[in-house]
Amino acid sequence: MIHIHTLLRLALIMGILLVTNALDAAAKFEPWKTSADPVAKMWEQVSSGRMQIDVSSRKNWVRSVLHALNMPVESQVLVFSKTSLQNSLINPQAPRSVFYNEEAYAGWAQGGMMELIGIDPQIGAQFYTMSYPESKGGQPVLATSDQCLSCHESSRTNDVNGLLIRSLYVDADGQPLLQFGSFLSGHESPINQRWGGWYVTGRSGKDQHMGNAITTIADDRPVLDRAKGTNVMSLKRFFDTNPYLTNTSDIISLMVLEHQCAMHNKLTAGAMSAREAMARQHDLQKAFGEPITNIPQGSAQTVIRSHAEKIVKHLLFYEEYTLQDGGVEGSPAFQDAFRKNRKDTTDGRSLKDFQLLNRLFKYRCSYMIYSSSFDALPVQLKNEIYAQLDAVLSGKNQSKDYAHLGASERRHIREILLETKKDLPADWRDKMQRANDAVPVVEQGGSDQGNTGIGG
Repeated sequence: MIHIHTLLRLALIMGILLVTNALDAAAKFEPWKTSADPVAKMWEQVSSGRMQIDVSSRKNWVRSVLHALNMPVESQVLVFSKTSLQNSLINPQAPRSVFYNEEAYAGWAQGGMMELIGIDPQIGAQFYTMSYPESKGGQPVLATSDQCLSCHESSRTNDVNGLLIRSLYVDADGQPLLQFGSFLSGHESPINQRWGGWYVTGRSGKDQHMGNAITTIADDRPVLDRAKGTNVMSLKRFFDTNPYLTNTSDIISLMVLEHQCAMHNKLTAGAMSAREAMARQHDLQKAFGEPITNIPQGSAQTVIRSHAEKIVKHLLFYEEYTLQDGGVEGSPAFQDAFRKNRKDTTDGRSLKDFQLLNRLFKYRCSYMIYSSSFDALPVQLKNEIYAQLDAVLSGKNQSKDYAHLGASERRHIREILLETKKDLPADWRDKMQRANDAVPVVEQGGSDQGNTGIGG
């Protein structure tokens, strides 16, 4: 018969082995070997000891991870709908924080783990979770997460691993009332369909949104008081903001996030489709004994032109919603943080300049043209994008799809890109000069109003 002390000793040894194996598995997790996204790169530095994550408190932990990812705290937006891996921790009194920069996204539920998305320039969004140490002296653990794909890989994300901002009718517990439908938010969405299930700080005048409001049901219809939730400058009456890194869920940060997520999806979908189309072309050329060429032909050319058009339209804010009642006003802190890495011309113009009176940006060409996802596009797709973009900005393409861009704004955008985007085709400058000589500066669409909002 085995003595009780022997059994206890065996149990202790097994426990030590299990803990050791778990730590070994965490230490051997090496996502940077398969992905070049910012989260994987950050974890490589942590694993090698070149970077430390502060785990002295949960708040410091989140702040430390954001700093490691170069992600501004001021980007914080807050969502109280139960639309996360951690639904049990989320409700209107305990919303989830979301932060972002141009290359990564982070979500944090109070008392829970962090959900991280890093954008790999070649393959798009990569999903991770990071857990807080269970004991003092422990280290955070990073893991990949496939559960996110149940929402983040669908027609709503262009059928790629992607991102989406949803607006829903939400009850007092944070539960989405899906029987009443939902809205996918982008820069083209009317304000009155945006931010259901989100907190929103900032002003939009008489243009009322769905944020800050709880939905009730009457006669089998949703009842939402948009007026009560609009033009809210403080969230203190809704919940305790002290556990959060800032006390805002900025309206302009939300608008930037919506545009950026859709842009990432279109870039990822376009890149994947272009690579697949060129691979099929090469296979057919081999099968028929033809010379292998990297110039798109036939169906490959059709696919690439189609995706380039979708990307160019989004870059140039096609169908952007026109802001009403004097525009929007948000936090100067977010705007300053967002513009810190702007690429300026010598006279100070930038694609990150806000307008906010009737549109989001002063110059309607997306700052995402500088992103690593754009830079890594297959050369065939990038060349087609630049060709289509050139046709619009030079005035050659007079399609009604781009009627919102006046001649002056097109010229400004072209000049900004010529000075700040180094991989433009060589003939852009010559075409610009010829266009300036031939076309008088007459506004055809949007104006170049200043970059202040309500009360600015």
